[in-house]
Amino acid sequence: MRPAARAAAWAQLLRVSALFTVPGDAVAGAASVGVRPNRGTALAAGASLCLYEAGMALNDWADRAEDAVDRPHRPIPSGRVTPRAALAASGALTAAGLALAAGAGRPALAVASGLAATIWAYDLRLKHTPAAPATMAAARALDLLLGATATATRGRSDTLPARLAASRGFRPPVGPAAAGAGAHDAAGHARRRDPARPASVERGPERILGAPGGGARNEGRRTRPTPGRDALTAATVLGTHTYAVTAVSRRETQGGSTTAPLAALAATAVLATLTARTRPGDAGAVAPPRGAGGAPAPATRQPRARHRAHGVATHLATPAGLAAAAYFRTAAKPFLHAVLNPSPALTQRAVGGGIRAMIPLQAALAARSGAAGTGAALLGLVPVARKLSRKVSPT
Repeated sequence: MRPAARAAAWAQLLRVSALFTVPGDAVAGAASVGVRPNRGTALAAGASLCLYEAGMALNDWADRAEDAVDRPHRPIPSGRVTPRAALAASGALTAAGLALAAGAGRPALAVASGLAATIWAYDLRLKHTPAAPATMAAARALDLLLGATATATRGRSDTLPARLAASRGFRPPVGPAAAGAGAHDAAGHARRRDPARPASVERGPERILGAPGGGARNEGRRTRPTPGRDALTAATVLGTHTYAVTAVSRRETQGGSTTAPLAALAATAVLATLTARTRPGDAGAVAPPRGAGGAPAPATRQPRARHRAHGVATHLATPAGLAAAAYFRTAAKPFLHAVLNPSPALTQRAVGGGIRAMIPLQAALAARSGAAGTGAALLGLVPVARKLSRKVSPT
């Protein structure tokens, strides 16, 4: 086989067009803990790519008998890639992914190990059981948590002392005794300077950060939810979308089902609405109107429909709202086509659209966590993934 043909076979086996949906998990995870992407984020993204490709190779190895009947053009049934080579590649990629995660610390390695176990369990045992969608949803959720954990672990030693010193406005004292006295004096000085400052802000880094490696962003007197909770919320959103896409994919070779695409369409609408909402204290949030002296402006009676329309327009005008709209547009159209005509071709197209829609969903999650620039960068991957999917199918 010529080198170009061999490379094309491996590209088809590994679904290279779907690779662009993977790094966003780590990036969205980093945004959810309030830490700028760092070396841990890069290691998590590399680990995610390796584990994702390991799952693709293992998937085709496990389905080689079924594909010989339903999809004989696939690389293994067609003889372009041997089963032994596919299984060896899956094992090597899994080992490489775990090694990269280990470079980000033990917590990241623990999450990556759970992710690898989930991938292998899905491909070898759970794929053709009712637990398949939930297993795939758990894998995507763990992938985002891997990025959050690796970023927080690598950023903790760098960001925590710097943030603590900056928030107190003093130089680190020298010596153990001076360290204890200096910390107490600085905290007392801060409290005397601003008696109205909440006591919870003065209790140490765990109160400031909310979670290891994170940074709870304070906007005036409002504090956002803890970064740990943000990461779990983002993982749940991404897992829910993955569940819906996997449920549709179970009938992609036979078609004939409208229930799964309809449920996926409804889930897409709900997730787009939730991710478009800007929380109080987030960047881009619109503050309530204020009167003289900073007091809240008197309430004015407005028609309820006009008030709701203004709220929707406000959410859509934010970076998170724009990314959420792109997510809905990418996923909803192919899902709707599969509902109207559940043929195998349109069902497969719906699965491909759902996979590509993960990129704008990751962008919306990152923007919702305050990383608008990161979300915009992720959106730039959408046209590249769409163009490549025309050459190599993501399913």
